Amino acid sequence: MEQTDRYIRFDWAIKRLLRQKANFSVLEGFLTVLLGEEVKIIEILESEGNQQTADDKFNRVDIKAKNDKDEIIIIEVQNTRELYYLERILYGVAKAITEHISLGERYYEVKKIYSISILYFDIGKGNDYLYHGQNHFVGVHTNDCLEVTTKEKDALVHKLPAEVFPEYFLIRVNEFNKVAVTPLEEWVEYLKTGCIRPDTKAPGLKEAREKLVYYNMSKAERQAYDEHLSAIMIQNDVLDGAKLEGRMEGLAEGLEKGLEKGRIEVARNMKKLGVPMEVIIQSTGLSEKDIEIL
Repeated sequence: MEQTDRYIRFDWAIKRLLRQKANFSVLEGFLTVLLGEEVKIIEILESEGNQQTADDKFNRVDIKAKNDKDEIIIIEVQNTRELYYLERILYGVAKAITEHISLGERYYEVKKIYSISILYFDIGKGNDYLYHGQNHFVGVHTNDCLEVTTKEKDALVHKLPAEVFPEYFLIRVNEFNKVAVTPLEEWVEYLKTGCIRPDTKAPGLKEAREKLVYYNMSKAERQAYDEHLSAIMIQNDVLDGAKLEGRMEGLAEGLEKGLEKGRIEVARNMKKLGVPMEVIIQSTGLSEKDIEIL
């Protein structure tokens, strides 16, 4: 592979490069493709959730941005399984809402939030690589969607719940096993493999080919990036080892229980047939006390 064909992983780019205004076009392209409408990033917002610190976890990268519609977009990359992940993204959205409305402001000022999770672990069963969730109020008997009407300054303002409530996107990267045809598929292919085809027309990926080249980083940056990849590989190996060990322990425990159950059943049958106690003990390994209570 030629040097210029190696690109930086998206999680590292978010952490180090896509926060820079000069590189907003990469992030804008990704969001435009995902949300199905043109997105312009105005600024990257800082909060407790996405500040970079010395003990920053390598399996979690958050970026919080504001678009030109004054909406908030949260992007999170998760490399390893987390037990209460759905609860965490719900908490993150709730925190983002409260961070951007001041005490005494009207509820009208509540920001629309988009939560986008790029997941490199199996979060559950499903056949798709992209899932979208949103609040809808549907008539229990009529099956129609509720449209809320409010009156403000003598003008009727119609709002759908979709214009107010958060939207959630879960991208299951490892479940993508297609030949990339659409811009969205090209983006997910890049998220999974780090590869970008030379003739790509997908918004943001052409810019990524120019801005996210591995060999354009300084020596120190490349070293930090390589250590990041190694840390991910080590943690995945540890988790895989723990899973295998757990399965082996479970099999051993199940086998032991099965053997115990079998010995008890054999002893019970031998006792019914009048086999001497000494023979039953020798045959099953059970104690005389255990055999007597059968």
